[in-house]
Amino acid sequence: MITVEDIPDGEIDISAIRASGPGGQHVNKVSTAIHLRFDIMASSLPTNVKTQLSRLSDRRISADNVVHIKARQFRSREKNRLDAIERLNKLLAKAQMTRKVRRPTKPGKAAVRKRLDEKSRLGRKKEMRRKSTEWD
Repeated sequence: MITVEDIPDGEIDISAIRASGPGGQHVNKVSTAIHLRFDIMASSLPTNVKTQLSRLSDRRISADNVVHIKARQFRSREKNRLDAIERLNKLLAKAQMTRKVRRPTKPGKAAVRKRLDEKSRLGRKKEMRRKSTEWD
């Protein structure tokens, strides 16, 4: 399984931006939020992982197949950087997950018999409710 550690550092663009939120006056003068950009098609990932990653329906993946992650949860730049990398790792893991093949099945003979018996029982019940067509 491919992780962020397997991707060369030059392919992941990490930049610090100013964040909103808690921090008081400190937030106005320090860039603690992290903006991570990762171009899927320009990366050294295997072709199958690239296609799976670009097919994911995730709002962080743009139309031009670039992953944008903004981490601003923490007040520390390093914690936000680690958070952004962890989120990219989760996205890569989600793309590499193989889905179980669904094989269509048929109902068993007992289930079919039970369904048909129930249908005929209900049919007899409704037949008994009908008005008689014979005139006495």
